[in-house]
Amino acid sequence: MINKKIFAVFAVLIASISGTPTFAQIIEPIVVTTDKESYDNGDVVKITGEVKEKLSGFPVSLQIIAANGNLVTVKQIDVNDDNKFSTELTAGGGLWKSSGIYTVKVLYGTESRTNETTFEFGSGESTIATTPKGPTISIENTDIVIGYEITNGEVTKITPIEDANSLVATIETNNAGELSITLPRTTIDAKIGDADDDFFVLVDGNEVNFEETTTTTDRTLKIPFPDGAEEIEIIGTFVVPEFGSIAIFILAIAVTSIIVMTTRSRFNMFTRY
Repeated sequence: MINKKIFAVFAVLIASISGTPTFAQIIEPIVVTTDKESYDNGDVVKITGEVKEKLSGFPVSLQIIAANGNLVTVKQIDVNDDNKFSTELTAGGGLWKSSGIYTVKVLYGTESRTNETTFEFGSGESTIATTPKGPTISIENTDIVIGYEITNGEVTKITPIEDANSLVATIETNNAGELSITLPRTTIDAKIGDADDDFFVLVDGNEVNFEETTTTTDRTLKIPFPDGAEEIEIIGTFVVPEFGSIAIFILAIAVTSIIVMTTRSRFNMFTRY
């Protein structure tokens, strides 16, 4: 009787050990999750996931959709040899205007390999952009409005340069003057870790000194310029991406997926014959 009991216990242990890998395997073709359920402006969002079966040559396409339906992030993430993937991004920026539930969508190879998760962003009003007082101008290709004052001149447009982490103000002048511009930290900022760093300011390609006042939400620069100046570039460590860049990236992902799927279909057709 004792031997039978011992045998039964060993049988249960062996079954449990041998069954562990089965429970560890994912059921869905792809899963995705975030490290927290809610984030505030400036928080780091850690996104991780796993695919059931790794497809050679296919990255995971990731999109983040804001509470108001706007597309705020597009990325492609490589899948590791253990079938897992991960990425990090900073919550906030000009596209993250709406507080509420944000959706993380992932696609891996085909429409049958999709999944999504959600998180809450910006429960406080401080994360929602407000219209500044005084003269304002919209940053090109975005709906971001910033405030400014200028003497002896006019600001005709402001363009984001994502690759340079900068904003370029195009101006027309009738004498030497000064541009005072208030920059929301969610639009452009200069940081070393969590500490503020100095902006790098160029007037027609030449570095100039400037005065600055800061708050927790904005940085105001007073930039002198000579008569005849045409461009003032403010360079930081982060700038809101242009909507055009996101649209081009989405198109590139779509074209790449079509090419890969077409190539695979032709290969499968030839192998049949």
